Amino acid sequence: MAVTRLAAAALALAAPLLLGAAPRADDWHDPSLSPDRRAALVLAAMTREEKLAMVIGEFASEQAGKPDTHPPAAAREGSAGYVAGVPRLGIPPLWEADAAMGVATQPTARTSRPAIALPSTLATIASWDEGVARAGGAMIGGEARRYGFNVLLAGGINLTREPRNGRNFEYGGEDPLLAGRMVGAQIAGIQSNHIVSTVKHYVLNAQQTDQFTLDARIDPAALRQSDLLAFQIAIERGRPGAVMCAYNIVNGAYACENAPLLRDLLKRRWSYPGWVMSDWGAVHSTVAAANAGLDQESAATFDAQPYFGAPLAAAIDAGQVPAARLDDMVRRILRSMFANGLFDHPLAIAPIDAAADTAVAQDAAEKGAVLLRNAPATLPLRAAALRRIVVIGGHADAGVLSGGGSSQVHPPGGSAVKGLAPTGWPGPVIYLPSSPLAELRRALPGVAIDYLDGRDPAAAARAAARADAAIVFATQWTAESQDTSLTLPDAQDALIDAVAHAAPRSIVVLETGGAVLMPWAERVDAILQAWYPGAGGGAAIARLLTGAVNPSGHLPITLPRDDRAGRCRPFTGAPSPGARFTVDYCGGAAVGYKAFDRDGIAPLYPFGHGLSYTRFAFAAPRIAHDARGIRATTVIRNTGARAGAAVAQLYVERVGGGWEAPRRLAGWARRTLAAGARQAATIAIDPRLLATFDTASGQWVIAPGRYRFRIGASSRDLGPPVDVTLPAARFGA
Repeated sequence: MAVTRLAAAALALAAPLLLGAAPRADDWHDPSLSPDRRAALVLAAMTREEKLAMVIGEFASEQAGKPDTHPPAAAREGSAGYVAGVPRLGIPPLWEADAAMGVATQPTARTSRPAIALPSTLATIASWDEGVARAGGAMIGGEARRYGFNVLLAGGINLTREPRNGRNFEYGGEDPLLAGRMVGAQIAGIQSNHIVSTVKHYVLNAQQTDQFTLDARIDPAALRQSDLLAFQIAIERGRPGAVMCAYNIVNGAYACENAPLLRDLLKRRWSYPGWVMSDWGAVHSTVAAANAGLDQESAATFDAQPYFGAPLAAAIDAGQVPAARLDDMVRRILRSMFANGLFDHPLAIAPIDAAADTAVAQDAAEKGAVLLRNAPATLPLRAAALRRIVVIGGHADAGVLSGGGSSQVHPPGGSAVKGLAPTGWPGPVIYLPSSPLAELRRALPGVAIDYLDGRDPAAAARAAARADAAIVFATQWTAESQDTSLTLPDAQDALIDAVAHAAPRSIVVLETGGAVLMPWAERVDAILQAWYPGAGGGAAIARLLTGAVNPSGHLPITLPRDDRAGRCRPFTGAPSPGARFTVDYCGGAAVGYKAFDRDGIAPLYPFGHGLSYTRFAFAAPRIAHDARGIRATTVIRNTGARAGAAVAQLYVERVGGGWEAPRRLAGWARRTLAAGARQAATIAIDPRLLATFDTASGQWVIAPGRYRFRIGASSRDLGPPVDVTLPAARFGA
């Protein structure tokens, strides 16, 4: 056996000589070679034991409930994962960190790693600005590199099928095009630092309740047109080095041993060259998982038992898993490492630049906040017109809320509010130390600004009546491992109602993980959806409220009037512990606004909605269809009195129906314009947005006929239609 391996290695090293390359024994160090060639050369020099060690990872922190398990000495303390390298061949270890919004520290860690938090991913998506997404990814990727990490468990993209999902704040909203392009840009930004990003959780990880046992059932064609389309676009644009498979079951097979999804679609049809890693605790088998396309078992102590490593070796020896499959696993890992510079750009631990990184986070918060409502003469707040403001609730005197779970970022100096429950998993609850109250006082000199904690609605109402304006900060903490009511907790609705009845001007700032119900929406004067606004969130909110920044965010999700509209109920009762149960995604590809439109339900605020302190007009689109594809051109005009950013949204309908919903988002253009300025914008249309997927042929099909295009400021605020007749077309992948 040893002789055979040595011979194979010798042949691999001699191959470049036969091809006329330079006669070097370390050819895989040559950056002029392709990642595939370099991976093949290293693979040929590896022993089977070294290969087996690369396809199983360890948890890099103490593990709750398992006192006998300890992280490897070479791991980064308090991080998510570690995969040993091969020193004799110069293969670096994989140091893995959770990093949806910044470099996270595991809750079991003895010490926290201070890092700068971006706004929630949902807030970044709400900017509809790929530049913002890429800059944010580059920021957290840069911090990760300085902290010694070369793999980030980022790129969350799961569509908002269940608005109560506790991880919605980590994900990409409800539309596959918007989510795919924005998350793809974030992945590209992360990987610009010569590190690997994942895209996750593949696929249909749409709720936290019983996520380990639910069987997500959906029509395969509908899945291709929705969640899988989001993943496909993100992979095309971001080229992530790894795909992380999910906990749940999809159409009868666990996501991490689902051959139709991993082997057949991802790797064969999409020709994805990277590797598939499991989520922590998502592996249930050796043979089925390996043969279905899983390449790496992450943190094996989270699984019922280690399934790769020694069990995989035994399965190969028994002929249950081909030896070539192990080679493919390792080749894919190596290929992504070479493609993203892990060999050529070794890690060098260095201090982070907290001030510069906070500026990136603040810019994302300012561009992603959505002004939902603004009655005349309410916002922006101007010092000349105000004598007294009262700020109420939400710990706005101390900081801004962040989401919990494995993505939790620990800020320099720790949480601005101590001891909030839960202090254990999925907590701790952390407020980032960026006080909206302090920033408002700085922005409005000469205005008396008082603060009340909001625990006494009557006292808040009395203070609001004495002020020129009252600002209520309403919060909703959400986290991995739990789903969340859409009703604001701690009687905040009653507080807002009391203030709205008493204040001359009432303003609500929402710091939430996603949609919440707003029974008071039409009784308050202004609503700013700030999401989880990140490290510079306090300053961003103050600048938006006072007009130093013109709001420009637009909703990436539909905000409902109640908790029943626009979706199927996932389940009607609690299943038996550990038992599989079925979640029927009966809406298919009609996620979010598509379901509202299909069912004729009026949302509270529609997908794409977002107000500004100026006004915009959009010309009817001109559609071009030629050899270069389909494009829509519009002219955007700023008809107001101040500069601002518009998002011209293009929607398309198939005249006569036949789609999952009346209309789809087909593209958008974000433009910043001075007052009175105009600018043309051309939007390229992905042909998949005009097609349905035919599972029998495995092709996208554009039906011949008329297609209607409209441009507007939201999915429910659209301009005049322009009809175009398109011929039939079929295309693959």
